[in-house]
Amino acid sequence: MALWFSASAVLPSLMAGYALSPTHASLFTSAVQAGFVVGTLVSAYFGLADRLDLRYFMMAATAVAALVNGVILLLDPTSIGVIFCRFVTGICMAGIYPVGMRLVTTWAKGDLGLLVGLLVGALTLGSASPHLFNAIGGIDWRFTIGAASIVSLVAVAFMALVEIGPAYKKSTAFKPSDAMLAFKSKPLRLANFGYLGHMWELYAMWAWIGVFLSASLAVSNPGPDADFWARLATFTSIGIGGALGCLLGGVVSDRYGRTTLTMIAMGISGASAIGIGFLFGGNIYVLLSVCLLWGVSVVADSAQFSASIAELAPPERIGTLLTVQTCVGFLLTLATIHLMPVVVDLLSWHYAFAFLAIGPFFGVWSMYRLRCMPDARKLAHGRR
Repeated sequence: MALWFSASAVLPSLMAGYALSPTHASLFTSAVQAGFVVGTLVSAYFGLADRLDLRYFMMAATAVAALVNGVILLLDPTSIGVIFCRFVTGICMAGIYPVGMRLVTTWAKGDLGLLVGLLVGALTLGSASPHLFNAIGGIDWRFTIGAASIVSLVAVAFMALVEIGPAYKKSTAFKPSDAMLAFKSKPLRLANFGYLGHMWELYAMWAWIGVFLSASLAVSNPGPDADFWARLATFTSIGIGGALGCLLGGVVSDRYGRTTLTMIAMGISGASAIGIGFLFGGNIYVLLSVCLLWGVSVVADSAQFSASIAELAPPERIGTLLTVQTCVGFLLTLATIHLMPVVVDLLSWHYAFAFLAIGPFFGVWSMYRLRCMPDARKLAHGRR
């Protein structure tokens, strides 16, 4: 997952050294999202996550993505070729993220929330790792791109040690219409609506929080080390905070219920989105504390939407329905990622993130509706 934000993490350096427009800068992330949507559409249509060997599917996708990401080092950062490489990387991610979630569900024995939470925590830490590479590599953006490809190839080798769990049920027949069950079934629809509210906020926050922190620290703590601390703070908020949030979210969700955890997490993250801008240019310790809280809460619920789908869906369609969920969720992120620069220009950093709060508050409403349904007793062994 280091490949996802490998180019986005170096945006401040690229924007300073090259003539990148706000739209072109947004494409460094949104091209991956668009590619992921295309990849998940193809995967869902053919039911690949329920028909192929999950391990080899994931290994092949990761290897291709790592090589394509490495090609960026040979290109001019302002060229359309870089955007195309990001798009292809996104297509390959469709064989990594939802497939990994499907794989971990095959090992669940009453601890699905924790297992999926651990996986998404690892995915979050991996997604944030380019910000750490960026801090270590300094101004050389090529170090970050190269490091992301290398660690992803190492991950391919580790995947060879993975086995599919005993709970795996392979699909015997596939109909493309099965993918529509994600919205035909009311419980699945509400769980997906909750996920959409979550995704409205998540990737826009991840894509732009580093730029926000760089701008804020340039005001409150100007100096040669401002960029380094902004990069380190971004990794801490997204990676460390996110991984911790996913782990805690899994434990709490298994013990107290999926809808309970998701509603609390989205309430906190929505409030953080509204409040973070008021700290722009202010006390660095208060700002970073709120960033860390936001980093924990914004992704603590992510795995639990996937766990909810796994518990509500027919066993032989779990992989396809997880793929559909991620497809529509990432399609939505295209809007918010591109809207952020526009909102910043209109409202400034003081108020720009507040519009992201629309998503989590809609998600709270959706999960409350699901909580009131009899099918909610399928979640977390009746804990809802």
